[in-house]
Amino acid sequence: MADPFRLPQGRVQIAFSGGRSSAMMLHRILDANGPLEPDRVRVIFTNTGREMEATLDFVAECGRHWGIDIVWLEYRYDTHHHRPGVAEVSHATAARGGEPFEALIRRKRHLPNPAARYCTAELKVRTAKRWLVLQGWTHWTSALGIRGDEPRRLSSRPDRQRWTPWYPLAGAGIARRDVARFWAAQPFDLALPNINGRTPLGNCDGCFLKSEAARAALARDYPDRFAWWEEMETLASDLSGRAAGATWRKDGSCAALRNVVARQGDWIFDAEGALCQATEGECA
Repeated sequence: MADPFRLPQGRVQIAFSGGRSSAMMLHRILDANGPLEPDRVRVIFTNTGREMEATLDFVAECGRHWGIDIVWLEYRYDTHHHRPGVAEVSHATAARGGEPFEALIRRKRHLPNPAARYCTAELKVRTAKRWLVLQGWTHWTSALGIRGDEPRRLSSRPDRQRWTPWYPLAGAGIARRDVARFWAAQPFDLALPNINGRTPLGNCDGCFLKSEAARAALARDYPDRFAWWEEMETLASDLSGRAAGATWRKDGSCAALRNVVARQGDWIFDAEGALCQATEGECA
């Protein structure tokens, strides 16, 4: 039986989100293939500027521990030529204040939402694609860290024929419990809480796709970080001039959620049903 982590033919992008699942995928690919040829394989982390510091440290640690070169990229917008671009950064120079994300919002003049997730497409997928095209790549396979217990997130659709998705974790039947077991045996780990296999503070800290409970916890525990999401609602309102494009979700603004947390106190985090625990998905 073929190893699901053996590299396919041709050039391969390994999309490293900075989370435990995609890091495990990267480790298994390294185990199955040995040293990666940089002309053929690139490991790419796209920073939105809203990742927790622990995520940035984890990405850097993976590179050091496993002896691999991880390309750090960020979205840029060229205001002179009025076109999106890409910048190569590092752990030291990576944005920490949401600058790439804010630049995108200023360009779009409205906020993304669950029905129009332009943030993932622009800040992650197309940013990596722009950089690879600049390296002379024309077609490639993209390894994505989606597990076997996330079937609804799988897609076989190529992105305008530039790249074809590859899901080695799903192909190997890796589930959340397998990821937890893998990291329990490692000498380092992502320094963010793992709650029943989920990392509420992973990826963008206050992502609108996270549950109400997770976003409320961010407002309580990291008010300065939550404030950025509220500030972007104000910015989008000023830019668009309409309420519809100035909220991340239809079920209420960040200001409203912050006020609920301030008024009600900690009991709402313990009372069943006080806050919605469901999530509409996770950033990929």
